[in-house]
Amino acid sequence: GSVVASYPYDDSPTHRPTGVYSKSADDEVFKYLAKAYASHHPIMRTGKPNCPGEEGETFPDGITNGAQWYDVEGGMQDYNYVWANCFEITLELSCCKYPLTAELPKEWENNRESLLAFIEKV
Repeated sequence: GSVVASYPYDDSPTHRPTGVYSKSADDEVFKYLAKAYASHHPIMRTGKPNCPGEEGETFPDGITNGAQWYDVEGGMQDYNYVWANCFEITLELSCCKYPLTAELPKEWENNRESLLAFIEKV
């Protein structure tokens, strides 16, 4: 896990594991939507999730192009964009894939304003 808003494409023509910006035709729209979410999240907006084992990982403005972060062939957000014309971003909300129940109220507080800002854009 991490704390970042990721946008298409997740796959790249070269299939290099990381570092390839894979721009979609709607790249600016995706960046706008990802920033709308990230800019209201207290951790995501810093671009420094500080996840254990990945302390040096950074994401400018709290967002990333999926393939630039890591290449995923056959991912759902790419499939939905290409085949169903759905504009989808992926939200990584926690360093931990399965946070403890006691941590959920804090996760809600971290994400409430982001969710509202994102809904307003829709």
